[in-house]
Amino acid sequence: MNLKEWAALTGIAYITARRQYAAGRLPVPTYRIGRLIMVGEPVTGTSAETGQTVVYARVSSADQKPDLDRQVARITVWATGQELGVDRVVTEVGSALNGHRKRFLALLRDPAVSTIVVEHRDRFARFGAEYVEAALNAQGRRLLVVDPAEVDDDLVRDVTEILTSLCARLYGRRAAANRARRAVEAVTGSGPA
Repeated sequence: MNLKEWAALTGIAYITARRQYAAGRLPVPTYRIGRLIMVGEPVTGTSAETGQTVVYARVSSADQKPDLDRQVARITVWATGQELGVDRVVTEVGSALNGHRKRFLALLRDPAVSTIVVEHRDRFARFGAEYVEAALNAQGRRLLVVDPAEVDDDLVRDVTEILTSLCARLYGRRAAANRARRAVEAVTGSGPA
């Protein structure tokens, strides 16, 4: 469990637990995973032959950045409950519709990574996740999804963003063409009668 949950469970204020951690005086073993402080012994279920287990967390925009730590905590708690050792945490801010997420692509390219753990399938890829999962399986790697249920409101938001973007491009082009036409008419003096 993470330090905040441990502090609440034991009745200690989180800030006090954080100070004790910084001073090295916590009465329980701790370790770090990314920016999270975890309480207890780390699970070391991976060996050199099995490869790394990586937690991948993503949010769509910068205003959702605080959710990254909560997402990592939920995934890590689930992974340790499944007795998976978490070797690395990869976090990213970017749309699932963007095919140029650098950290995501680096994770897919890295042959040392055998297991990728995500909270929801849409955190990994909005569309075509089945193809990515099949390609990983063909390489002897796997994708584990903590909560396989779809997140409908995120999907609705993405579709709305796509439609808004397409409409803005269409109407933006039309407005630009109209301004250009009016400018040409003003210069040549051949306006509508």
